[in-house]
Amino acid sequence: MRVEDWTLSAQGRGLRSPYRRARLRLCARLPADAAAAAAGENGYSRKGPGSRQASYYYSQPQLEVSGAIAIKDRKTEVSGTAWLDHEWSSQGMAAGAVGWDWAGINLADGGALMVFRMRNAGGATLWAGGTLRDASGQARTFRPDEIGFTPVRRWRSPRTQAEYPVSLRVRAGGREFALEPAMDDQELDARASTGTVYWEGAVRAREGERVAGRGYLELTGYWKPLKL
Repeated sequence: MRVEDWTLSAQGRGLRSPYRRARLRLCARLPADAAAAAAGENGYSRKGPGSRQASYYYSQPQLEVSGAIAIKDRKTEVSGTAWLDHEWSSQGMAAGAVGWDWAGINLADGGALMVFRMRNAGGATLWAGGTLRDASGQARTFRPDEIGFTPVRRWRSPRTQAEYPVSLRVRAGGREFALEPAMDDQELDARASTGTVYWEGAVRAREGERVAGRGYLELTGYWKPLKL
């Protein structure tokens, strides 16, 4: 795949993207026993009270990533874990929904957690869901009432004045995780492409006093109601 000077290529179970401007080399590999994690019911993930308010959805957590970043004459080798998310739908959000909160966390024990909620204009939850997969690949799908998002701390963008709950407590069944951003300012201005502004970025997860994992948080509909 090529877009101007950006390329993406795959060979076997590897993925490589050399980006000349940033001088970035990245290779993502699936673990030998990796299997995609299907969300919802066999990959059919409900997003509202109506049965058609849904998406087909799967994730590939715990991707093994390695590469290098070159800045001027200094080259730094990097490695870690990543998360691939793939979701598609032919219908917009439920009436009354203005946006969503979503998190995907690679857990330190080898498991993975995906949670989300759809919000109304008052910030209440219209619908919620999630999947917890343990290190062996066994997965549990949660009902809407088993998921909870509680804002702990908010950050206001100096550019758009949008306010985001960048620090959250997330409940998934009987477990609760505290999410903290790697940095507060991870706002994305996508008005030139998708027409909206939202927050998405790296977060750390704690469970009690224990470091539980690292992942990604997405907060939409806080600048303006999201239109799909």
